[in-house]
Amino acid sequence: MHGELTMLGLMVAPSTAWEILKQEGIDPAPEWAADFLRSQADALLACDFMETVTLSGQRQYLLAVIEHASRRVCVLGTTAHPTAAWVTQAVKTSSWIWRTRAAGHGS
Repeated sequence: MHGELTMLGLMVAPSTAWEILKQEGIDPAPEWAADFLRSQADALLACDFMETVTLSGQRQYLLAVIEHASRRVCVLGTTAHPTAAWVTQAVKTSSWIWRTRAAGHGS
């Protein structure tokens, strides 16, 4: 809820969002949610861009994926100009890593 309000431009502290949910009788962190995430951890991947600046001052964007179960991070690629086509190709090119790990091969 906090993230959605922030995206709408409303500045609300996470604790405020938590209190609003509790006042309305909504459990902000139901027990089933944690159980669900734990049970699905082996199948969950998250990806995001990280921005960095090289020693020469060039801005680079890294596309990284993290396996929730192992907390292993894999950098799929880096570019100065990320585009949808670049992201698609980076994911396709490196998807064999995830298939190999899922099959129990490699580390």
